[in-house]
Amino acid sequence: MAAGKYKRKKKKKKYNIGKIVFCTFVELIVIAALVIMIGWDKGVGSWLEQFSRPVVKELDLSGINSPYAVLMQANSGKIIGEINGEERIYPASLTKIMTAIVAIEEIRDLNEEITLTNEMFAGLYERDATQAGFQPGETVRAVDLIYGVLLPSGAECCIALADHISGSEKEFVELMNRKAAKIGMENTHFCDSTGLHDPEHYSTVLDMAVLLKYSLRNSEFRKMIEAPYHSTGVTNIHPDGITYYSTMFKNLPDHSVTGGEIKGGKTGFTNDAGLCLASFAEIEGRDYILVTAGAAGNTGNPLHVQDAVTIYNRLGEKALSLKDE
Repeated sequence: MAAGKYKRKKKKKKYNIGKIVFCTFVELIVIAALVIMIGWDKGVGSWLEQFSRPVVKELDLSGINSPYAVLMQANSGKIIGEINGEERIYPASLTKIMTAIVAIEEIRDLNEEITLTNEMFAGLYERDATQAGFQPGETVRAVDLIYGVLLPSGAECCIALADHISGSEKEFVELMNRKAAKIGMENTHFCDSTGLHDPEHYSTVLDMAVLLKYSLRNSEFRKMIEAPYHSTGVTNIHPDGITYYSTMFKNLPDHSVTGGEIKGGKTGFTNDAGLCLASFAEIEGRDYILVTAGAAGNTGNPLHVQDAVTIYNRLGEKALSLKDE
């Protein structure tokens, strides 16, 4: 027969199971040695320790002042408690979480200076919008404007950032809505960067929890929203700068709760939205996010902050009970 009609049979590879097991064992020893050499103080220990920490899988949120609430495990995104979590709400100044994170992601140099114009203040006084204290003609660093968005809830800071990044607030809002769709905020539509009331400006407490979860992954955002106060740099109008304070921490003199502490948050209020709060806390070594909305704003009491303290204490008590089991 012709030589071309014969085909060589491919030899089947033989796998030595014992060799594979031995190599895997050696790799594990090497990894363990590296862990010891690196040291637990470098974060390896805390990373491993999280697997032994108590996990609260469900929590009753009843008995609070807010008719809308969602409690989420920050790392996994798992919902462990809710009240009308997917019902439509007006987010008020919780909107500014999106304004801040988009600004942080879009501006390369946060020390870049931005000059506020008269046009940026148009309509803010008439609509009783909260402001951080800047003036028309003032030149301010972008970082100070973003702190002004998150801490004192400054509307003029939102408009200045929007105009600087996109040329107009309308164009900036398109960025906000695209970001919302990208990160899975399925029932949200923004009309402005400030949260001033508009019937078509809506969200849910679940979507707001998704937004805060996403934003907290950004170290710059997290540093800002955890700050109780911030002092700006010198400006052409304020030679000593401006110091402003977190609207949440002003109503929360004691950050501690059972098993941990409240780390940061953003408040919101309009007559239509009621009192709103998106906050996060560390309880027994785990991060949790709580978003509430719709609490009565005519009582003179910060019911949204009280609700957060109530729920985080309840969460801490349950986590400690699991730890003792």
